[in-house]
Amino acid sequence: PEGVSGGFIGVLIQGFRRAAFSNEAGIGSAAIAHSAVRTSRPVTEGFVALYEPFVDTVIVCTITALVIIITGTWDPSVDPGEGVALTSAAFESTISWFPWILTIAVLLFAFSTMLSWSYYGLKAWTYLFGESLITDVTYKAMFLVFVVIGSSMQLGSVIDFSDAMIFAMAFPNVLGMYFLLPVVKRELDEYWADYKAGRLHKSGHAANRS
Repeated sequence: PEGVSGGFIGVLIQGFRRAAFSNEAGIGSAAIAHSAVRTSRPVTEGFVALYEPFVDTVIVCTITALVIIITGTWDPSVDPGEGVALTSAAFESTISWFPWILTIAVLLFAFSTMLSWSYYGLKAWTYLFGESLITDVTYKAMFLVFVVIGSSMQLGSVIDFSDAMIFAMAFPNVLGMYFLLPVVKRELDEYWADYKAGRLHKSGHAANRS
């Protein structure tokens, strides 16, 4: 029983680590992107933010895991950092040319991740040091340097460092969400009250006419 419970806890911890790395839920980074949206109803943007982890983790990651298991390419001895190679082998067992598609997809994912995280970091940097040409150029130069450093390191070391930084962001963010919970609840209650009363539909028509 102790071995089963220990293994379950270990799998649970690993799942939380990879889920946070995949969908950024609870660490506060996605809120930076969503805050750039202009809307009179911030709650609606919150609904969009809730939808993202579902698509990313529940749908995409579950489908990927099922493909790896069904095709029989799962190997417990494989390094967790070799997930792309494992996924490629799983799809290649059925579709011979799929590794080329996966290679392009991984490159696009990596590039889009660099763009999004550079934006997150820039907003945090300018919040601390102000918005100016010097602070902007300084941050971008530092970001490019760390991109080179990260690409020259082993993948396992990069993942471990990323997990540590994600935890460092998640702790104050979750604490902040706890204290801001009354504000979120008030906004959500007002939104549902307006929705049930039909005021959202009327305000939408008014906004379109303006």
